Amino acid sequence: MPAALGDYHQCFAGCPPRAFCPDSVPVSSRLARRTMLKSRHFTWGSELVKRVIPPVKGTRDFYPEQMAIRRWLYDTVRVVAESFGYQEYEAPILEGLALYAAKSGEELVKDQSYVFTDRGGDQIALRPELTPSLARMIAQRQGQLAFPLRWWSFGPFWRYERPQRGRTREFFQWNLDLLGADSPEADAEIVAVLAAFLQRVGLQPTQVQILVGNRPLMESVFDTLGIDQKARPALRAWVDRRAKMEPDAWRAEGRTIGLSASQQASFESTLQDRDLWKKSDQLRRLFLAVEALGLASYVHFDASVMRGLLYYTSTVFEAWEIGGEIKRSILGGGRYDNLLADVGGAPLPAVGFAMGDVVMTLLLERYGLLPSKLPTYPAALLVTVFDRERLPASLEIAAELRRAGLNVVAYTENDKLAHQFKYADKINARLVLILGPDEISTGRVTIKDMRSGRQQTTERSVAVEAIRALLEAREAR
Repeated sequence: MPAALGDYHQCFAGCPPRAFCPDSVPVSSRLARRTMLKSRHFTWGSELVKRVIPPVKGTRDFYPEQMAIRRWLYDTVRVVAESFGYQEYEAPILEGLALYAAKSGEELVKDQSYVFTDRGGDQIALRPELTPSLARMIAQRQGQLAFPLRWWSFGPFWRYERPQRGRTREFFQWNLDLLGADSPEADAEIVAVLAAFLQRVGLQPTQVQILVGNRPLMESVFDTLGIDQKARPALRAWVDRRAKMEPDAWRAEGRTIGLSASQQASFESTLQDRDLWKKSDQLRRLFLAVEALGLASYVHFDASVMRGLLYYTSTVFEAWEIGGEIKRSILGGGRYDNLLADVGGAPLPAVGFAMGDVVMTLLLERYGLLPSKLPTYPAALLVTVFDRERLPASLEIAAELRRAGLNVVAYTENDKLAHQFKYADKINARLVLILGPDEISTGRVTIKDMRSGRQQTTERSVAVEAIRALLEAREAR
């Protein structure tokens, strides 16, 4: 305990009272305490210590509670992907910059990618997306794989963007692709996987919709309006920003990309045509297939869906919240039939999508769809220590129970049993096993139910069965 107020250090950032906090300064008066609120941590002691090094901007720490949500999301996408027969794969975190430079788009490569020169002089990027890596992997073994190929992945990515709500610099992303199938029905399967995921997590068609566009269809519109080929990349990018901007600002930007007043008016009118998709055989077949798959309520046509990445060649799609706070696409994808050839493989049709975890988690939280009681402690049983002399016996039975397939925490300190019981409560252990002198001498164990407080003593030889029975009984309640 400090002898005087001048020795008192306090943490205003959540550290427990009297806990050591490595980001602290002395506080000698109430006024000083108020003025020091801007500093992140204070604690007991008299020595000024360094501030805790913060995480890199735009990254996240996954404490067990957040990790449980991430694991749940991973498990959900795995179940959905595997229900359609997709195999899991993974690609390197690091790729040569040249892999992205040709086809991902200038903004992604120059403005958003984390790039460094390695010690061998090569330009390396932390992967900002997965599709180019997938194309490279397929090209390397194209003659050995069985097509059509159905692959999926869930892993980390990095983009140097301005961190904000729904956008971080490090994020996890679900990627799912169908390669070697060239039909609108293959496109429909990819869209159906997305819709099946939305359905599984509880999002309704009134909350989220998958909007489908088609680049060849829009190219025919550009031809009809007489729009020059050189102006089309800027026009596509402008259209892609439509949902992200206020209408007046979006129209004003349109006047800067080289369209005449009549061209712009005609084009805006075309974007409002909800039946335009009927002019595309690809889209007619896609919507028919989605209806056959029973997920049509989630899927709608939107001519303004263009997607910004250069490698998309035909049908493209995005998911958007309907009338909500998230003013950006939740996920997106489309057909990319030329990317394999661009990275050195034989031409191969392909279609796929990517879904980031940040926006999806925000959306599920908004609608109350995140599971509220995910387990963060994997062990349901704590083996206590009666005293130092009998600690090895406790460790021995813990190992014995693990070999039988149970998850077990073995207490390793010679603390009072009451303290160990409190610890069991904190880690949500359902049962506590006690191995004292009486139990050891008689070949028995005592098992306490932490919720009811009831305990029973049983033969050690049947302890596994007794523990399993108690756990199953609690699950049934």
